[in-house]
Amino acid sequence: MRNIHLILGGARSGKSAFAEKLATESGLPVTYIATAQVYDAEFGQRVAHHKNRRPAHWKTIEQSFNLAEAMLTHAKAGECVIVDCLTLWLAQCICPDCERPKHLNWDQERKTLLDALPSVQGHMFLVSNEVGMGIVPLGEINRQFQDEQGRLNQAIANIADNVSFIAAGLPLHLKG
Repeated sequence: MRNIHLILGGARSGKSAFAEKLATESGLPVTYIATAQVYDAEFGQRVAHHKNRRPAHWKTIEQSFNLAEAMLTHAKAGECVIVDCLTLWLAQCICPDCERPKHLNWDQERKTLLDALPSVQGHMFLVSNEVGMGIVPLGEINRQFQDEQGRLNQAIANIADNVSFIAAGLPLHLKG
């Protein structure tokens, strides 16, 4: 049996902590798929904060690209997977300055992920930012990012069994 739970929220809303809480409460073995690449010291501190908060017995997989492959490999019946986060994965896939595979195609990465989701096993918690609640940003890449994030969140919400929105650490259950 599978259960896909999309957890949305703004920066520092508590969405990762909420996913971690649900994973802990499941009582299942947990694999944490971390998508971030560290580009500077400040971001490294953010990543360290997340790492330090995780239980030592959780398995961590660092996977910045080919996310569908990692999910299909590690999502198993009777186990739990957290993907944190889809927003960084997307940004790294479309950002021209990010270190990414030479032939990476965002449209194909997205399609592969969406095609894989219905066949994952176990409990899957997908953490993603809701970036469409503010102004339309300046700059083409920023607008592309906002648009793609919104489309990705909508597509995953359509597939997911549960969707929660987190604000100030509090969940609002939107689906399931």
